[in-house]
Amino acid sequence: MIDYRKQRLIDLGADTLADALLGLAVYSDEADDLIERLIATPEENIRRFKRKLSALKRRRRFIGWRESDGFAQELEMLLQDLKAGVDDPVTGMELVAAFYEADNTIFEMCDDSCGNIGDVFRYDAKELFVDYASRCSDKEKVAGIILKVNQKDDYGIRDTLVDCAAECLPEEVIRTMIGELQKRADKKRDKYGKRHYLLLIESLARQIKDARLFEKTRVASWGGKLSTAAFIDIARVYLESGDVETAHSWLKKIPEGETYQADKRDKLLEEIYHRQGESEKLAKLLYQKFRSYHSTGTLQALLDVVGNDKRNEVIADEVRQILKTDELSESDAKFLIAIGKMDEVEAYLLGRADQLDGNYYGSLLSLAEAMESENRHLVASLIYRSLLTSVLERGYTRAYHHGVRYLKKLDKLSVLVNDWKGFNNHQEFKEQIIQAHGRKRSFWSKYEVKK
Repeated sequence: MIDYRKQRLIDLGADTLADALLGLAVYSDEADDLIERLIATPEENIRRFKRKLSALKRRRRFIGWRESDGFAQELEMLLQDLKAGVDDPVTGMELVAAFYEADNTIFEMCDDSCGNIGDVFRYDAKELFVDYASRCSDKEKVAGIILKVNQKDDYGIRDTLVDCAAECLPEEVIRTMIGELQKRADKKRDKYGKRHYLLLIESLARQIKDARLFEKTRVASWGGKLSTAAFIDIARVYLESGDVETAHSWLKKIPEGETYQADKRDKLLEEIYHRQGESEKLAKLLYQKFRSYHSTGTLQALLDVVGNDKRNEVIADEVRQILKTDELSESDAKFLIAIGKMDEVEAYLLGRADQLDGNYYGSLLSLAEAMESENRHLVASLIYRSLLTSVLERGYTRAYHHGVRYLKKLDKLSVLVNDWKGFNNHQEFKEQIIQAHGRKRSFWSKYEVKK
């Protein structure tokens, strides 16, 4: 699609655009910084980068989490100065490395609860480093800079450069890096210092698909006492390296009945069974996943293996199982709606109406709207009742406008319900909530106004 605004801006002419930018710069520090970058020479932009980085290290004002987004933008602009000013790969890498080495100062001066600052290191700075490193012919120099930066990593952010080593380095250089990291690990006497380097070796081993080295390093890192997570990680690397059988053998080490990281384990098992051609085992695994979480996605994954011709059979059997259960599952209800079983989902919800919990408004509201759209007015009313009751019982005044909306909805639905099937009718329900919550004048005043 053609952006007509760009052409119209071009048509305005350079003088008009220059005046507009300068006018904007009066009110926007970002615009002013952009102008300075645009008109600066490469050498001036390098000096701007170094000057700003030095200024950051001298800054004393703490930046709260509400301001972290703006601070992240400031750091992004700093990297843009570097990108605009440096074309030489070695100089560029060294300056990006200096940015990473300022992590202590940067993270000490701000609250990065939202992760905005960390993302600048993980994405913007990393991409810039990889760009320079990819264009650098001296790959040993690249490796040396990465290793220098990762002599320490107090904030768990510098290893980002190790994690992207394969994007800019050949395998032989990476293996040299592994040797250097192993020497550093061997010199460490404390387990945490040693583990820092072993984790970096793990990352590099995975990148070059050396599963045996990854396994050896993980065992050394944890002293042979491997967890379920370790079994899964080692299996994943073996699978990525093409050794399906060994990958499977590591998954078999997980104790039967273990639920920790079960999703990750099952995903690996799916891939293993696919590669092994074990269609029966794969079907059994996918059926277990489908039964544990009913969705159109898990259903289709199963049908892709057992055949779409068995769709009706699989659905009929599973609907019977869902209707037999006593406990309400919002996900099961949503699944029944998704496959068009409206009579069944209505019966399912009516039979478990006492379990409707309005505190789970995120899932219940979509159920109420779906049932209302299908003219299932009674069950929709029962769901809206649970949502309204939750708002009133919590006494959360900021949510009262939602509660008023639910009550107004109930007023309208009540005239459409012909058979209350043993449930209190709307007037009886309304009298109950008035008796229990009649003193919540803030709520009732909003309801009366909206009437």
